[in-house]
Amino acid sequence: MNSTIELLAPRYDIAWYPWAVQYFFMIAISYASLWLAAPALIFGKKAWLPTARLALIACVSTTLVAPVALLADLHQPLRFWHFYAYANTHSWMSIGSVVLPIYLISVLGLAWLAWRPALQAQRSASGLGGFIAKWLSLGNGATPKVLVAVVGLIALLLSSGIMLYTGAELAVVKARPLWNTLWLPPMLVATGFIAAAGLVLVLNRASGLRSNDATRQMLYVLLGFCAVAGLIALSWLLDGMNAHVGSVAAALESVRYSPSWRSTALWGSVTGAALFAVVALLLLRPPHHQPALFAWAWLLGLVAIHMGWMFRWVVLMDVQHVARNSAGFHHYGIPAGSSGILGIVGTFGLWLTAILLIELFIPWRQAQQGGHLPTNTQDASRAPLTANKGAPSHG
Repeated sequence: MNSTIELLAPRYDIAWYPWAVQYFFMIAISYASLWLAAPALIFGKKAWLPTARLALIACVSTTLVAPVALLADLHQPLRFWHFYAYANTHSWMSIGSVVLPIYLISVLGLAWLAWRPALQAQRSASGLGGFIAKWLSLGNGATPKVLVAVVGLIALLLSSGIMLYTGAELAVVKARPLWNTLWLPPMLVATGFIAAAGLVLVLNRASGLRSNDATRQMLYVLLGFCAVAGLIALSWLLDGMNAHVGSVAAALESVRYSPSWRSTALWGSVTGAALFAVVALLLLRPPHHQPALFAWAWLLGLVAIHMGWMFRWVVLMDVQHVARNSAGFHHYGIPAGSSGILGIVGTFGLWLTAILLIELFIPWRQAQQGGHLPTNTQDASRAPLTANKGAPSHG
């Protein structure tokens, strides 16, 4: 007599939609670009000013857009106040709901202090730009450099909290072995710095500044964090291969028979190794050849941005394809609506809008570590940019 056993397991919808990818991507660029701006704006390293000006606009724009993506991913955004009405100190999400708004305020405060001298210099300009500069500059008093440093240090401290909570809220999920590992948080940070350095390279080209100093510095950042990411990935793999128990071993076992996961791992490894090799080759070229080659560094920036975004897509979306209560994998098709393609495109569109508004009304090219700028706007736009060539500010 033949008997048949039929096993039924419910299929649950994914909990996090592409909005979460956008948030983790934007907030990683935010805290990483803040650290890239720190040497000049906080510690007074003049050689880093071109990089700091580009990194600051990247930091401010992504810091403004990231919480929008986070609210959208709550499914019921208007209930965000529950985080504060029913606070839970044992939840990393609840902790993040407190750290994130304070971090946003500190970033905006640092940006205002860095941009204030240039805003003061164009208070007398005609039109909407002059009105906004007069309104935002809040008087003619000098901006103390020590105040810029203090606010910047507070922002850096809070950014460390953002790094910790965004990594920990994934790593504590024991139901997902692919998340439940100590290797994930540092990998998120490393790929965040890769994406941020890539964005600075792209902005350096798109803004017209084209600073060779900024390009060289960002290439070194890319080289360093590609090496760090590679070491983390290798350690992550060896940890799973050499251990018979533990979350890493369970994670590798869960995707062992998935061709898509193998192809994704191969693509990530090849792309990362190629990016590292090309950056190293550029930096090893003779100095007189570097300026011509640096003109194409923005293409490496696009690859770096791709790496940062794709890693988060794999971690946050592809991991949810692995069934928790049954064998195999769940298929996920990206919908065209606000929870899919439209949401992804809309978030990048919102970020682009933030960049354009800053470009139109804020003299970000003259950002400095406090003090005064000349009162004549023409002198003001020329004085701090002796190391950079490019289009003047439209503010």
